[in-house]
Amino acid sequence: MAYRSIYMYQGEIVRSGIGFGTALAIAISWSVNKSILWAIVHGIFSWLYVIYYAITR
Repeated sequence: MAYRSIYMYQGEIVRSGIGFGTALAIAISWSVNKSILWAIVHGIFSWLYVIYYAITR
């Protein structure tokens, strides 16, 4: 029973992390480009775009 509880807890962390990465990518993209299309594209790539932005700035 404890193993299942830990597994479900880790799933929640992963789900939250993916949502945060997408929101962060969209916010960065909007502040840089002011384009909804680019914000959607960068939201799809989420953490890849956030890492790219951090490296290039």
